[in-house]
Amino acid sequence: MTRPPTAAQRRVIDSADPVTGRLRGGTEAQLAALVKRGLAFRHPRPPHDHFLTPAGHRTREAVTAPAEPAAPDATGVFAARVGGEEQPPEASPARVREVHSAWQGLVELRRMTNPDGATDRPCGWERGHLVRAAALALEAAGHHPAGPDGDGYRVRATPQPEAVAVYAPDAEALRGCAATLEKAGWQTGEHTEPRTRARCLLASPRRA
Repeated sequence: MTRPPTAAQRRVIDSADPVTGRLRGGTEAQLAALVKRGLAFRHPRPPHDHFLTPAGHRTREAVTAPAEPAAPDATGVFAARVGGEEQPPEASPARVREVHSAWQGLVELRRMTNPDGATDRPCGWERGHLVRAAALALEAAGHHPAGPDGDGYRVRATPQPEAVAVYAPDAEALRGCAATLEKAGWQTGEHTEPRTRARCLLASPRRA
């Protein structure tokens, strides 16, 4: 069983910004100990601030809101909601923070891995994980994924190599998803499926 944080480490964790997880206190030794335990990470870019990991956020929430879900899935690994999950986790402040943190991390990944440092278009990781990347962009912008009743967005793979299909309950919601994805660096177009006549968006990462 993992040892709980010391009282001093707990104070450092509690000092973190509730949304970004940026740590605003603690000695170098305390911060290094939190990093070693997987509760924080040191940002690679100057000024090399420290931030809580999802595990660190859960540790913080364990005291402030013990009834909230401990993790978005059974493994404790963050996963964007693509819509239509049989048992989607309940929406909670902790989930909002995790999604915000994941999106900010993705923007930073764009800056570090796109050749020109651009943050306004998808990076290589997103091109390799199209469904999850599009779903994260939608969830981070406040769109709601579909539950078992189907009310919300759904992101699905397509036979096309660099495109996903996005479904929404009505035309207005579909247009809202299109606007969000285009702002996040995707190109979209409405499409009618020949067999079902269902309307959807075809979305692909913009290259330039």
